[in-house]
Amino acid sequence: MAKLKFGAWIPTYAWGDRKPGPENVRRIRASIEKCEKHGIDVWDIDHLLSAPGLYGHAWLGPLNMLAYAAALTERVKIATGILVLPVRHPVVLAKEISTLCHISNNRFVWGVGPGWYAREFEVTGSRIEERGRRTDEIIEAVTLLLTRPNASYEGRYYRFHDVTIDPRPPRMPSIWVSGGSRVPDPDEHDVPVLAKSVMDRIVRAGNWLSRCSGKQEWVKRDWAQLQEHARLTGRDPKRLTFGHCNFIHLVEERSHERAAAKSRAPFLRAMGPHRSWEHLQECYMVGSIDRINARIQDLVDAGLKYLVLGPVTDDPGQIDLMAKHVMRRFG
Repeated sequence: MAKLKFGAWIPTYAWGDRKPGPENVRRIRASIEKCEKHGIDVWDIDHLLSAPGLYGHAWLGPLNMLAYAAALTERVKIATGILVLPVRHPVVLAKEISTLCHISNNRFVWGVGPGWYAREFEVTGSRIEERGRRTDEIIEAVTLLLTRPNASYEGRYYRFHDVTIDPRPPRMPSIWVSGGSRVPDPDEHDVPVLAKSVMDRIVRAGNWLSRCSGKQEWVKRDWAQLQEHARLTGRDPKRLTFGHCNFIHLVEERSHERAAAKSRAPFLRAMGPHRSWEHLQECYMVGSIDRINARIQDLVDAGLKYLVLGPVTDDPGQIDLMAKHVMRRFG
């Protein structure tokens, strides 16, 4: 049986209760270096704005942070997880990706998604209702720009003619598409189902990164639906890769109840107090290491091949605990 592959959301938190400064950067750097040491791919979260009511803080810019990670690593992959495409222009984004490919010796992985926070679209000149089609157009346009010179594109939202991006990478980076059923938040547009347009996008890319904001059973249900959708559209479902991302806090405490209690404060700091503790435990990796590993095993049994875990603190020791207690179990 193939080993489970691992990535980590590095803790690029811009804490609202702590002033930015050298200590924050030191912790991020240490986490990146530990990922390189343990062979854990470096993934970075993208949120343009703080989302009060949904998260407790902001994050630093992902493409800038991956350039930093590229300079600190040599063997692990660096990935956007997940880059919100509709807030970006495809020509500028293609140049940024080509640069990351160049400085990382082509270790860049392009994780993409349509986003979900309406305010981010409003301030960048679009609407949340356009996010799906804009996402598809950007994927198409950036792929053209990274794979051929003198590229032209004519879409509903993006148009350009005879554009050459240099240097282009020797091959197109692999694309991982985020999507899946989400426990709805008040006043947001996401729903607890997997839309056909999202399934089309995932099947075209061939790599799925399932969301952590849905229930465990929903993730497995979505995976079954994706495989069936691949069959119905004439694609081989065996060529579709099942990935999952989730937030985590690891505590070396055998009791599930005590481990969950010790995880509560870190989770609430990262997520904010707006969702109930019961809601957070249902969606995220909370509790004893045995309980967390059992949850991961359940996904592996369903076909999981790639797992991205995001510590809810910026303690670099969480990367060591991930390697010791989770990678060792599944690696």
